[in-house]
Amino acid sequence: MLILANFFEAIAVVMDYALTFYMWIVIAGAVLSWVSPDPYNPIVRFINTATEPVFYQIRKRLPVIFGGFDLSPIIVFMVIIFLQTFVVNTLHGLARSMA
Repeated sequence: MLILANFFEAIAVVMDYALTFYMWIVIAGAVLSWVSPDPYNPIVRFINTATEPVFYQIRKRLPVIFGGFDLSPIIVFMVIIFLQTFVVNTLHGLARSMA
């Protein structure tokens, strides 16, 4: 059981780091949407490639309100916070209960 507990703990830690890293990418994508960056810059292309598919899915389902204000980064933040609070903490708790 100790091996399975360590496995769940490792999954929780990796998921937490990945979600935090993606949250920073979303912040960078939101900031880049306010300015006019060079679209050929590799960093800008990476951030757009990493965020636009997720933003597009939210924009497709969420009507534009507030005079064109893009709410998709805020929705992505809320989903990331939910996943960190619910899924990651559940995995931590499951690992503690198995140990």
